[in-house]
Amino acid sequence: MKLFDRLQESNYEQLVFCQDEISGLKAIICIHDTTLGPALGGLRMWNYPSDEEAIVDVLRLAKGMTYKNAVAGLNVGGGKAVIIGDSRKDKSEALFRMFGRYVEGLNGRYITAEDVGTTESDMELIHLETSYVTGYSSASGSAGNPSPATAFGVYQGIRAAAQEAFGSSSLKGRTIAVQGVGNVAFRLLGYLAEEGANLIVTDIHEEQVARAIVEYGASSVSPDEIYDVECDIYAPCALGAVINDKTIDRLKCKIVAGAANNQLHETRHGELLQQKGILYVPDYVINAGGVIHVADELTGYNEERVMQKVADIYDTVLDIFAISKREGLTTHLAADHLAEDRIAKMKHVRSRFNRNARHALNLEKSTK
Repeated sequence: MKLFDRLQESNYEQLVFCQDEISGLKAIICIHDTTLGPALGGLRMWNYPSDEEAIVDVLRLAKGMTYKNAVAGLNVGGGKAVIIGDSRKDKSEALFRMFGRYVEGLNGRYITAEDVGTTESDMELIHLETSYVTGYSSASGSAGNPSPATAFGVYQGIRAAAQEAFGSSSLKGRTIAVQGVGNVAFRLLGYLAEEGANLIVTDIHEEQVARAIVEYGASSVSPDEIYDVECDIYAPCALGAVINDKTIDRLKCKIVAGAANNQLHETRHGELLQQKGILYVPDYVINAGGVIHVADELTGYNEERVMQKVADIYDTVLDIFAISKREGLTTHLAADHLAEDRIAKMKHVRSRFNRNARHALNLEKSTK
């Protein structure tokens, strides 16, 4: 990988490598864009097969956060962090506190939060070393776990997609195949079950599948079989890049809408979905509930305000469908257009402010 070429392609600002032999920390922090404010994005812990795969993932995730935060109307930029390791056996107090020291060293350019493989308790440990963290325990003054807000937003996005594809937002009787049964997906299953949807689930962890079967009456398939399920809606809620050359021709659904980040392996896969007549809900739009939740902590958390903003994901998704049809764009490019337009306008606003500030400073000096 030609790393600087990769950074220049999407104008990344900063990539930070963090390691500590004693604690076992191997982490990467990526700051993509701070036009709208400090980079806000979660900390993922995953046992990546190689360092290069970890770099590729954090780059994709950080850029996704820039676009997600912009479309959600938040005044924060995009960043992400990954810790290389097994979240089920490699965690320790020293590991997360050392990561907190690295975050502190960035002096507010990056604010971390919970993500795949990390929890409120992990954020608590990070918080011992830095104030640039959100989503730790509500007992400690934070808003706590963002998963419920993420799940509610995904549910709203699925309803909007159903309205567009089927003429009704009701999910009663719809067959929904959910890939991954983690914290977000399990809460999402609750909303879907309450509406009377038929649920098919899969996960690499069998105990999580068993829990979904008991709690929500779901049926299950093996992880590889989920792509072949005949369903109305396919909801990827695990890791990204699941819409790719190997899977796309196997899909038998009308809608792809789920919580996972970076679901498209390449931009062209969004075009292929459209050609197959499958409606795609851009991932960073539908799963923005969590970042809306944690971002609200920065100005003083208000649950009612947060949940109303998360509910607005329904309208945002419909707006993107409208832009897609009006401009002749795929839905993911329509979402990108919305994000890039806001970033460009705010960059102009902030540059004007800075020029005025410098002018005022020069004027003051000239009168002395």
